[in-house]
Amino acid sequence: MSTVGICHYKVGDTDGVSLEMEKWKLVLERLGHTVHFCAGDLGRADGFLIEELYHHREDVERITRNAFRGLSDYETEVALEEEILQLAGRIEQGLRTFIDLFSIDLLIPNNIWSIGFNLPAAVAFTHVVRNLGIPTVAHHHDFHWEPIRRMVPTCEVMERISRDYLPPQDPLITHVVINSFAQRELLKRRGTTATIVPNVFDFSGPPWEIDDYNRGFRGAIGVNENDILVLQATRIVERKGIELAVDLVTELNKSSYLERLRKTELYDGRRFTKDDRIVLVLAGYSEDPTEDYLNRLRRKAERAGIEVRIITDYVRAQRGEIDGRRIYSLWDCYAFADLVTYPSLYEGWGNQFLEAIRARLPIVLFEYPIYRADIKEKGFDVISLGGEVKGRDDSGLVSVDEETIRHAAESVLRVLTDRSSRKTMVERNFDLAREFYSLEYLEKRLNELVERARARN
Repeated sequence: MSTVGICHYKVGDTDGVSLEMEKWKLVLERLGHTVHFCAGDLGRADGFLIEELYHHREDVERITRNAFRGLSDYETEVALEEEILQLAGRIEQGLRTFIDLFSIDLLIPNNIWSIGFNLPAAVAFTHVVRNLGIPTVAHHHDFHWEPIRRMVPTCEVMERISRDYLPPQDPLITHVVINSFAQRELLKRRGTTATIVPNVFDFSGPPWEIDDYNRGFRGAIGVNENDILVLQATRIVERKGIELAVDLVTELNKSSYLERLRKTELYDGRRFTKDDRIVLVLAGYSEDPTEDYLNRLRRKAERAGIEVRIITDYVRAQRGEIDGRRIYSLWDCYAFADLVTYPSLYEGWGNQFLEAIRARLPIVLFEYPIYRADIKEKGFDVISLGGEVKGRDDSGLVSVDEETIRHAAESVLRVLTDRSSRKTMVERNFDLAREFYSLEYLEKRLNELVERARARN
C-alpha cells in the first residue's frame, strides 16, 4: 500500500476540483492507502499547508497576469522568470517537508501542471518529482490553453516554461484527464498520452432528505413551503450561463404556465396558489470580487420581475454555524429543490450534473460540448436548452432560441405536475449514473492507475 499526497492550490471547498479530490481520497483509503492533502488553502479540510501554493496570493496572481495577460510589472521577462524560480524554491522546500513528514511515496497533483494559475508550483513539483524519483499521477481537470481561458504566454521565456512544465514530460508521471477533448488536445500539443477518468459520485449512500437540522432551510432563505424552488448549485461565474436559468424562470412565470400549475397538484402533493412563487436560488459563490457578472444577473432578473435568492452566506461544504447563523450544506439545498438548472456553456466534465441525479431531481441543461461528446451517449433524460447560443444582449449575457426556452418550460411543467413522468425520468438517470459514474467505477480505475504509477518507480 502507498502513502499518497493529493495536492492542489486549495482543498476543502465546494468547487469541482476540491469535491473530486475528496472522492479520490475516500476511494484510495477504501483500497487501503493512506492519504494526506497538501494545499495553499485548506478550507475546512485537514492537511499540510504550503501558503505559496495558493493561486490567489498577490505575488502568484501578479506572476500569472504577467505570464499570460501582459508583461507590465517587470522590467524584463528574465526578471519575471527570476521571481517564478524564487517562489518555486520556497514551494519546493515545503513540498519536500510534506513528503518527508508523511513518508509520501505517491503524489497526485491536481491542475498544478495544467491550468497555469501558479507557475512556481508547476516548476517546484516538477523538480521534486525528478529529484526524488517519486511516482506521480497528474490529475488534469482543466488546461490553460482551453478557449474559455485564452491564456497565451506573453514572451519567449513564458512560452518555454509553459512548454516544459504545463505539463512536464517524464516517465515518472502518469497523466489523467476528465474528458476526451482534453485527451486529444494533450496528445496533439505535447505528444502526451493520458487516461480518461470522468468525475464520479457516491450513489450508494442514504438520500438527501429533510431532517431536524435543515427543516427551516426554506424559511431561512426566504422561500415559502409551496414555492417552486429552482436550484442553480454552481459557482456564479460567466461560463455557467446562469442567465439561461433566468430566462427559463421568466418563461415559467408567464400567466399561461402559472394558471396551469394552479389547476393541479404538484408532483409531491403541494398546491401552488396565486400567493406562491417560482424562485431561482443561487447556492454557489462568486469568485469575482467586483461581482460584475452577478450584478448583471441581478439586473436581468429585476427587469424580468422574477424572484432570485442568492444564498452564498448560508451554504458551505458542510453544515455548521457562523456568527450564530445556521449554515447548510450543498446537499441540504438539493433536499428542498424541485428542479435543478445546469445551463453551463462550458464544463470540463460537470459535477453538478451528477449531484442533481444523485438527488433524484429533474435537470434543465444546456448541452455543453463535453456533455455532447462524452455523456449524452449514455442515454440520460434531461430537459434540454439546446447546444447553440443564439446571441448576447447589451450586457453580454447569452441567450438561446425562444422556442427552445418555451419547449423547456413545457417539459418543466410536466415534471412539476406529473408524478409518474418525473419518477421515470429521475430513476432512469440515477441507474445510468450509478452504472457509469459511481465510486465503485472510480475504485477500479484508481487501482489500475496506482499500480501503473508505482511500476514506473
